[in-house]
Amino acid sequence: MFFYTYVLQNAENKSIYVGYTSNLKRRLEEHETNHLFTNKFRQPFKLIYYEACIKMVDAKRREKYFKTTQGKRFLTIRLNEYKRTE
Repeated sequence: MFFYTYVLQNAENKSIYVGYTSNLKRRLEEHETNHLFTNKFRQPFKLIYYEACIKMVDAKRREKYFKTTQGKRFLTIRLNEYKRTE
């Protein structure tokens, strides 16, 4: 079993949402159908990045890191090519 840390981007204002889950497909469906209150008012989202971890603690730690200044900087550099092709 894998645990996923993922990054979603709002299609309109380009804001990002970071989360983690053990079932990425199900979680994306929950985001799309507004079952999650945390981003219910920030639709629509697009999956732009994810990482798979073997342990849940690693996925949680990665999610927490992505929410820090250093983590946001890492994502900006990591997704630089993605942003050029938008």
